Amino acid sequence: MDSTNPRILRVDPRQPEAGPLNAAVAALRRGQLVVVPTETVYGLAADPRVPGAVARLYAAKGRAAAKPVTLLAADVAWVARAVPRLAPAARALAGAFWPGPLTLVLRTATGFEGFRVPDHPVARELLRRAGGLLAVTSANLSGAVPATTAAEALQALDQAVAIVLDAGPSPGGRPSTVVRVDGALVTVLRPGAIAGADIKRVAGQRR
Repeated sequence: MDSTNPRILRVDPRQPEAGPLNAAVAALRRGQLVVVPTETVYGLAADPRVPGAVARLYAAKGRAAAKPVTLLAADVAWVARAVPRLAPAARALAGAFWPGPLTLVLRTATGFEGFRVPDHPVARELLRRAGGLLAVTSANLSGAVPATTAAEALQALDQAVAIVLDAGPSPGGRPSTVVRVDGALVTVLRPGAIAGADIKRVAGQRR
C-alpha cells in the first residue's frame, strides 16, 4: 500500500473489528504511520521497534527533534517492563487515572520517557495486536490544533499516513494531562483533561 494514498478504515468504537486493526498493524510493522482514535484526540502512531519509523513520525508532523514522543501502552504491565520500579506517586496516579487521559513522564534506564494507557477500545486493541507499545503523538502538524476527527487528521497529514482508523469524533477532545514523576517530586508539565488539583490529591501533595 502506498503511503501517499491513505486508506480510511471505519471501525466500531465499542467493538473494533479485526480487519481494520490487522491492516493497521501490518502497516506499522512496515514502518508506516497510522492515525488512531483515542479518548482525548486522534493520534499519529509509529512502531518504535521498526528502524526509521519514529523519524518518519517526526518528519510528518514537522516536530522538533528535542520534543519527545509519548509511548502508548496496552496496559500498565507494558509500562512496568520499561519502568520496573515505579515510585509510589506514579503507582498511585496510574491506579487512579489509567486507562485514561494521563501521560506520566517517568525515569527509565535511558532517561525520562512519557507513557500513557489510553481509555479507548480501538486504541487499546491496536496496541495489544501491535506488541503492547507504540510511539504516538497528536495527529496534527506541530503547533496546530489537535485533530478530534479522522477527517481533520487526514487533512493535516494525508501524504504521510498509510491508514486512518475512523471511529467517529474523539469523545474527550482535550489532550492528556502530562505529569512528570521524579521520586517524590510530581510536576504538571502540561494541563489537560485531568485537573491539576486531582493530580496533587492522588499523588499526596498538599500544594
